[in-house]
Amino acid sequence: MTTEKEALSIASTEQASDAKFIALVNSFVVIEDSPDINDCQRDGATAVIDLATEYEKFADCSSSEKIARVLGRLSDIQVRDFALGSHSTASFQTYWGMWHHLLQVAPVGFVAPVACLFATLAYERGDTPLAYSALDRATLDQPGYSLTILLRRVFGSGWPAAAFAAMRTELHPKVTAGIFD
Repeated sequence: MTTEKEALSIASTEQASDAKFIALVNSFVVIEDSPDINDCQRDGATAVIDLATEYEKFADCSSSEKIARVLGRLSDIQVRDFALGSHSTASFQTYWGMWHHLLQVAPVGFVAPVACLFATLAYERGDTPLAYSALDRATLDQPGYSLTILLRRVFGSGWPAAAFAAMRTELHPKVTAGIFD
């Protein structure tokens, strides 16, 4: 069961409202009909892996640009879906810490993707109340965000976390191929 302290820990920090940081995040937004969309998607997928590698080595990231790049690139559904399948059992704790931190610093308009990513980890960890708290943050940020709606259905159906993780893992190579091939 999630404690009040854990639920509050996914709240925004001051960095989320810093004007310079917000501008930096916005500079990495993926424009859907951009002629270089695939380059932006590759950049976003690579940024997710690079940031996770940094979190694995240092348990934190001091580069606002790296964080802003990931948050901005997560505006693209392909990058978000790539990120959804990026962690493994071995890297779970690394991604837990990374998505948790990014959820706290995500500016308004950029919360929903990272909140959904964190929610999936909470669900896979067996902390359904925390998963729903993260989805609540996503809904406040973007009420019609499709992944939030889908995850509420999945979590509410009682679908086993292991089955969800297996599906996520199975889809990851397809998303990766769509970005990098």
